[in-house]
Amino acid sequence: MAMSVATAVVLILLGWACVAAMIGTVALVIRDGRGQIPLEPSDESWTAGNLPSRPYADIRLQGRR
Repeated sequence: MAMSVATAVVLILLGWACVAAMIGTVALVIRDGRGQIPLEPSDESWTAGNLPSRPYADIRLQGRR
């Protein structure tokens, strides 16, 4: 089966579009911080009932120092 020139051109263009999309996706993920969420610093400690503004592990570690 012979492939027409038009079909070959369309397949080549689709291939390049896929490669460009993959490169763009990788660049976007790297620029965005590789999925890491930055911490949101709290100006002051706060509580909501008996829940602290920091994780309990941080409070325990700070008490050991």
